[in-house]
Amino acid sequence: MYGDTANKLILDAKRSANLSEIPLYQSNLINLIIKETNELNKDAQYLAELHQLKQEENSEELTEEDEKISQCQEFVTHLSMRRNKRCLLAYEKLRADKLVEFTWLNIDPISESDESNATTGTAAGTSTSGGGNSKTQNIPYSDSIYNNYTTKVALDNLSHAEQDFLKNYQDLLVDYKSNFPDIDLSGDLEPPTNIFIDVRVLKDGGEVQTEYGCFNLIKDSQFYVRKSDVERLIQQGYLEEI
Repeated sequence: MYGDTANKLILDAKRSANLSEIPLYQSNLINLIIKETNELNKDAQYLAELHQLKQEENSEELTEEDEKISQCQEFVTHLSMRRNKRCLLAYEKLRADKLVEFTWLNIDPISESDESNATTGTAAGTSTSGGGNSKTQNIPYSDSIYNNYTTKVALDNLSHAEQDFLKNYQDLLVDYKSNFPDIDLSGDLEPPTNIFIDVRVLKDGGEVQTEYGCFNLIKDSQFYVRKSDVERLIQQGYLEEI
């Protein structure tokens, strides 16, 4: 029945709305919906031509009931096409919004190879250093304010158009942030209650340099630091506020 495939797509979008990651792009469902919409478009054109032909040949014999039947057929066909279009747009809009949300959290997306390497490294007991070579995308967000946010994006789950959109939006955001070098536009919107806080290290992470000096991220150690210096580390799961 027309509309069933679009309904499956909407159900998939509804399930993924509150997930912390973007699921696999439903290319098969989308192709089926596009195919169905094209078929409906052909049906609409055929019905319009048939109605016009009947009017030209038997304009006097057409009853009001025949007119209503013809108009109803065309209306239902166009309505089904419109519904398919709205379902497709809603699905794409939801995923685009989640990509925008993810970009503002300032995390790097991961690919399948990155994820497998991270899993292998964890199994081998390797530790990640705190230098510039660490990959923030392999670090889960632990802060409770990010529970309802999109904190993980696998590039393999995105379509080619979505990958291009993500890259272009990241470039746009970097360019926009460069106009405000003294402001962390992607930081927490909640104002801090204290400038300095006590934190506990959840896992080893190497040396961290701040304006007030440097300290080593050694598991279970505690520090009294400025919140703005370690806010990103808290978000990345290295530290927790005591």
